[in-house]
Amino acid sequence: MENILTITGNVKFTITLDPGVWIFDDRRVDLTTYFSQVKETSDSVEAYTKAVSKHWDREIMEGAIYPPTLKTEKKFEKEKVLTGTFGIPFKPFLLNSEPAPEAKSLIVHTTTEEIEFPLETAYNLILGYSKNGKPLTSNGPVHIYYGDGSNKDTPITNVTRFTIK
Repeated sequence: MENILTITGNVKFTITLDPGVWIFDDRRVDLTTYFSQVKETSDSVEAYTKAVSKHWDREIMEGAIYPPTLKTEKKFEKEKVLTGTFGIPFKPFLLNSEPAPEAKSLIVHTTTEEIEFPLETAYNLILGYSKNGKPLTSNGPVHIYYGDGSNKDTPITNVTRFTIK
């Protein structure tokens, strides 16, 4: 039960977070490269169009059969998941909790302190949940990284819950 986190407080819905299942989430980001990459801002329609276009081009070039290159890509992706260091953006979870219009801040509760963030800043936080393919058990279940990566070497650890105030 110590691996389960909650978002409570001035929200419409209390959210329960289980970092153990995020390894299967498509929103995961590779923390070894995330903060060094150039951030692209694109809308979902543009991203969908590019993905469909890429798939269509592949079918035209290689045919609609299951080419061997796809098998090796899946094997590489599986290996990456089992050995990678990953995090997930916090924003979707905050949006799902539907903070009240008068909510102004997020309090991160750790085993030793409470850290308060303005809600606008909290939307950019990244929750790290695995290191080298292993869950963060000793000082986890999550590590909190600022969206700009300014604390990537010293993230907030020992997080126990979140409260919207």
